[in-house]
Amino acid sequence: MEILSQRWHEALLKRRSRRLYEARLISAEVSERLTVACNEFRPFDTARAVFTECSEKVFKGIIGAYGKIRGAQFLIAFIGDTSDPHVKEKVGYTGEGIILEATALELGTCWVGKSFDHAIASSFATIREHEQVFAVTPVGYAAAEASFEEKLLTGFGQTHKRESLTGMVSGLQETEWPEWIKASLLAARVAPSAVNRQPWRFLVESDSITVSVDNLNDSYGISKRLDCGIAMLHIETAARVCKVGGKWEFLDPPGVARFIGRS
Repeated sequence: MEILSQRWHEALLKRRSRRLYEARLISAEVSERLTVACNEFRPFDTARAVFTECSEKVFKGIIGAYGKIRGAQFLIAFIGDTSDPHVKEKVGYTGEGIILEATALELGTCWVGKSFDHAIASSFATIREHEQVFAVTPVGYAAAEASFEEKLLTGFGQTHKRESLTGMVSGLQETEWPEWIKASLLAARVAPSAVNRQPWRFLVESDSITVSVDNLNDSYGISKRLDCGIAMLHIETAARVCKVGGKWEFLDPPGVARFIGRS
């Protein structure tokens, strides 16, 4: 399954993290479409997603102190092979594709990279040798009215507060950016990250965008490379909307990957 560029680009602009869900089941048709997406969006051999029913007990820990996930009857587990040195960014990239498809299906989601019960999450999928669940998301119909905790977390509606691109980008001057690079960076800027830390940095050249982490300290116990994988998916989605294809070249830390565009 390829990136559904127009569909996912629209979804990435409206996606919001949701923690409160209605007590109703996902329809059989929507469940089937999400299952197919998990099975078929496999851009990397070492990262995959599993859609399944769940118990609220999978969500635990500090998340309860600042916005407990409630009412979710389904989850998606994002799984990776730890023998791959680039697995975290690949899990982030793969998982965000599935989350954007869920958004396009009018479902709510919320990346959870730490405060979940790994044993319970692992019980919902067959975990192979060297694999682990790196993150999960609840998935379902988000409550029409945001909870108090959601409003508190998002500044009562100011959800997509983001740093300016000026502090994130080096290399080619903005006046010289091709249109696809500008669109890709704007899409990357709204990518979700743990506690909105936005750990990515971008080096722009005439035909490429290089993604790196701001530093090697994985704050909050969650991989910055996973966050950068999410931004990578946003970059490629926007590039494809601009009719630019390309490929990713994975890098050693603090680099993450370089996208080389081809019209």
